[in-house]
Amino acid sequence: MKRADLLLIWVLLLGTAVLITAPLIGPKLLSPTLFWSGAESLDARILREIRIPRVLAAFTAGAVLALGGMTFQAMFRNPLATPYTLGIAGGASFAAALAIQLGWIASCFGVSLISLAAFVGACGVILLVFGLSRFRADFSTETLLLAGVTLSFFFSSMILTLQYLSDPTRTFRMLRWMMGGLEGAAGYRDWLAILLPALPAVVALAAMRHEMNLLALGEEWAIGRGVALARTKAVLLGLVGWMVASVVAVCGPIGFVDLIVPHICRLLVGPDHRRLFPVTLACGGAFLVICDTAARTVLAPTEIPVGIVTSLLGGPFFLWLLVRRSPNAGVS
Repeated sequence: MKRADLLLIWVLLLGTAVLITAPLIGPKLLSPTLFWSGAESLDARILREIRIPRVLAAFTAGAVLALGGMTFQAMFRNPLATPYTLGIAGGASFAAALAIQLGWIASCFGVSLISLAAFVGACGVILLVFGLSRFRADFSTETLLLAGVTLSFFFSSMILTLQYLSDPTRTFRMLRWMMGGLEGAAGYRDWLAILLPALPAVVALAAMRHEMNLLALGEEWAIGRGVALARTKAVLLGLVGWMVASVVAVCGPIGFVDLIVPHICRLLVGPDHRRLFPVTLACGGAFLVICDTAARTVLAPTEIPVGIVTSLLGGPFFLWLLVRRSPNAGVS
């Protein structure tokens, strides 16, 4: 058995182990027998109604963010490219901040209007970036990334303006939302709000692993192998943007998962997306579950926003990646 295949098996086992053990860990450790006992005790209800759905939401969100980062790094041939680079998080955060400023605290079909606004904001940025890329035929991927960074700065300035004009309570709500967190995902509804929109996009990405391999080798190579470059990039951009928007709408912007996990997985199993895809999915989910478990237990009963935990880990990793990366390095 090849080393990469063996690593794939171990990673999948690790993801399964994290899914099983994480719900038992918290301010109070729970017994594994609660999984099958059928008891109606308080501990059993906490496990079934709070911890299991939260772990499932964290695993799904982490997997989606990691797959989005993997796809963008292949598409742009840049290990620093992530969906957030294109301003998706900025658009969602601005829309959520605007909803908070307007006092939209109601729900629609069980979904918070703030989450709906964030989803619309993220999708709006996707359409805007896609429109810019189609406006000129010579709109390069580098220019596309710069456009995304520019949009991120613009939305950040708009958010600061809203915070300056808001009262302290609303300003704190905006700040707290932008930290990213899973404390609101206390039921299966929030998990399904991430899973149901993202699942079709994940399946479609899995079917395009061959195209990702060719794009990672270079645009000329991909064209020579029959890839319709503009259409393929547009499809990948739309799929990633859609599924990341579903995560940001529920959890807020959780940074660095889409940067750290794909890069580490590529070091483990290589650049072939046939193996990289499942490894990234499992590692991304497990990584965010571990971070969220730490966020809700380290300072219990106080809970740290998981976005802070991922940023504490991601900042040093980003600097290491910048130092390590050679000037002409790509993702392959």
